[in-house]
Amino acid sequence: MRILLHTCCGPCAIVPLRRLRAEGAEVMGVYANPNIHPFVEWERRKGTLERLAEAEGVRLLPPGEYDITAWLRQVVFREAERCRICYHLRLRHTAHLAKRGRFDGFSTTLLYSKFQRHDLIAEVAGVVASETGVRFVYRDWREGWSEGVEASKAMGLYRQPYCGCIYSEQDRYRPRRQGGEP
Repeated sequence: MRILLHTCCGPCAIVPLRRLRAEGAEVMGVYANPNIHPFVEWERRKGTLERLAEAEGVRLLPPGEYDITAWLRQVVFREAERCRICYHLRLRHTAHLAKRGRFDGFSTTLLYSKFQRHDLIAEVAGVVASETGVRFVYRDWREGWSEGVEASKAMGLYRQPYCGCIYSEQDRYRPRRQGGEP
């Protein structure tokens, strides 16, 4: 099976790449993350992924365009739905590339993160799969979290401290009031 793997970053790609390959899949990656803010963070994550891809012998398609303006236009005034919108944009882009490249399916490294909304990812991916006719390959890689963290540290990979968007950066660094509320 040929799978196009949406990759959010290098550290999150380790476990999905290794597990899919262990299943016998031929995996190619694509870095499609117009949500990441600021641009230097987008570049740093892309560079880390490229380092991992070289070390693991994985081919990457050219990265998706960095277009934070278009991404923001999609989510502004819809912040409560920002993750749904963001997942849809990135997975739709990946599925269209998978269709054009005649892949058997597509998946995402977002399914590795214990901080992402798996139910929402699966829902959005199902819609995208129906729209494009390309199978979504769902795997729950969260049980490999510690393995991926250890491997990324051993490789000296940059490990980002927030999801990527300006909103998640704000949530990560905004001081918390007593009781945990921002």
